[in-house]
Amino acid sequence: MSNSGFQVSMAESLKAGTRQTVQAPFGLALAELAGKHEDVVGLTADLGKYTDILPFAKAFPDRYFNVGMAEQNLIAISAGLAKIGKVPFATTYGVFATRRAYEFIAVLCAHGHLNVKVFGALPGLTTSYGCSHQAIEDTGLMRLIPGLTVIDPCDATEIGQVVHTSYQIAGPVYVRLQRGNVIKALPEGYEFRHGKAQIVRQGSQIGIISTGLMTAHALDAAAALEKQGVSVAVLHAPCIKPFDAKAVVEFARSVDRLATLENHVVAGGLATLVAEALFEAGVSQKLVRMGLPDEYIECGSPGYLMDKYGISSARIEQKLSSMMKN
Repeated sequence: MSNSGFQVSMAESLKAGTRQTVQAPFGLALAELAGKHEDVVGLTADLGKYTDILPFAKAFPDRYFNVGMAEQNLIAISAGLAKIGKVPFATTYGVFATRRAYEFIAVLCAHGHLNVKVFGALPGLTTSYGCSHQAIEDTGLMRLIPGLTVIDPCDATEIGQVVHTSYQIAGPVYVRLQRGNVIKALPEGYEFRHGKAQIVRQGSQIGIISTGLMTAHALDAAAALEKQGVSVAVLHAPCIKPFDAKAVVEFARSVDRLATLENHVVAGGLATLVAEALFEAGVSQKLVRMGLPDEYIECGSPGYLMDKYGISSARIEQKLSSMMKN
């Protein structure tokens, strides 16, 4: 499938027709950041076109490096640049960063506490290319690395904010990156706060704790349920690590029923973090986990796959309606 075909599928799956979109928000934000800070450099493993870093490359060709299809080299070179005072932003697909270069991120970057910022594209079911390209277990893997910040932004606005914030974070960062035409879904005036979860919709009967683009789906489902007289609150938790356990516990205590929603396998990611936070706080509450099963996902359009595996807005609405009956 062509890159343009991917973008159409993503737009359909996220109802982009009813929302404003931004083309390549990562690359635009990185170019803006680099205009303010001469130590910013950009790297990719032969995926410049497909990780949206080209706006930066065009603006700063002397600070852009394509290392070829060699993800371990991508991270090693980034670590070397960080050693001499640069702040590298390295882009590839999330599966390649986490499966092929995991040790390099853990040992060179995290153990060395180097300022390497890794942006991994195609999180979860945002690609039609099947299990070889679907990063469905990346946050679970990356949150286990000591000293590594892990972020899953929701929309174009937050991606841009995360780029600028990542520069300020001391040490390595891993970000799940949406590419192409990315929607704007968070409320007007929303500002990313490092290490914090924020309530983006008030409610009392059901509370959804979501991360990444699933917050857009949670907001859509909540709006649909409101028309049926069901009050749904949404807590957006973009920071997987450090995780805002305090906000999660307070949120859980404020609603009658609780669910998590993630574009990731339910084991090891957001749902696990929420369960750990509730257990440690002594909060006894049934938790409905919405996410991907413990299996490899087949090829298919993102919209089709999200619906099949229960993380489309319509399927989420159905699950939440069922919760009200129990």
